[in-house]
Amino acid sequence: MTTLLAQKIAREYGTPALVIDMDRVERNIARVQKICDDAGVANRPHIKTHKSPLLAKLQIEAGAKGITCQKLGEAEVMAQAGIDDILISYNLIGEEKMARLGALLTKTNVTVAADNPVVIAGLTAAATAAGRDVPVVIECDTGRKRAGVETPAEVIALASQIKGTPGLSFAGLLMYPTETGWADAQRFHDEALAGIRQLGLEPKIVSTGGSPNLKNIGKLTGATEHRPGTYIYNDRMQVAAGVATWDDCALHVYSTVVSRAAPDRGILDAGSKTLTADTGGLDGYGLILEHPEARIARFAEEHGFLDLTKSNTRPAVGDVVRIVPNHVCVVVNMSDEVVMVRGDEIVGILPVAARGKLR
Repeated sequence: MTTLLAQKIAREYGTPALVIDMDRVERNIARVQKICDDAGVANRPHIKTHKSPLLAKLQIEAGAKGITCQKLGEAEVMAQAGIDDILISYNLIGEEKMARLGALLTKTNVTVAADNPVVIAGLTAAATAAGRDVPVVIECDTGRKRAGVETPAEVIALASQIKGTPGLSFAGLLMYPTETGWADAQRFHDEALAGIRQLGLEPKIVSTGGSPNLKNIGKLTGATEHRPGTYIYNDRMQVAAGVATWDDCALHVYSTVVSRAAPDRGILDAGSKTLTADTGGLDGYGLILEHPEARIARFAEEHGFLDLTKSNTRPAVGDVVRIVPNHVCVVVNMSDEVVMVRGDEIVGILPVAARGKLR
């Protein structure tokens, strides 16, 4: 059955459409800010999920200490909107990026991450262009095997390089421990800190991340801030991780059933270009709230293939359904805008201002 709000969305904007419940958004912001406040750790939310200056400002107004961006282009959008405390948690390399970083540093306070000598050496160009020091945090791999140095000895070596490089200042450490790896992260931190202090340095920032680790905030002695991102909307992955409930999921993809060619199957107008092919390790590609036993089993670009064999209720052609995506961050990045609602009322359109900023 199509709800009244779904009828309005389909009539006024069409489907597929990304719809955010602003009451839930604000509740999520307040809830996680309180978690950080209670743990004595600053909240530096990652904007990769919502990519919106308006929502970033709501997070800051609620008590967040600046924001985190993954790419320089995202930081430029946020700085243009007046946000003046930005951490870029990604290695920046190349003359083009150093010129842009230098220009950005003349407008706002930016801290950057680095995990190797090449990145650190290149940052001097940005410092020269800006006429000010570039604060640098060293990214540490504490179990995820993404970016980051793997040993405390490497941290100490890079801190020494930063100390000896004109135009750079050592700002601290950046970590993203696994959900079960915080004891290992503590050992890594403590050994690195001892060596850093022997250099006469002291970290101002010890930053941990992300939303799946909300249950671990405060467990790392020495941490000064946390970088959650997905919590503002939440998704199936966060529910599976035990850090959100279905009622905390603030973004739904509204999609129309466009075909029921056989009793046990159907087609949605939301395919891989809307919901993405990122399963997040889950079964299917999203939860349909009206038909939770139905599976979005596979995709074409514009087709979501429904498997209804285990569903007690089955949608009809023309029904508009609400989908909780597996990985909301990727879904948002594929849309130019989201529809904002409160209750059954549409309250406006929010541009996804920093979408597509790949560099």
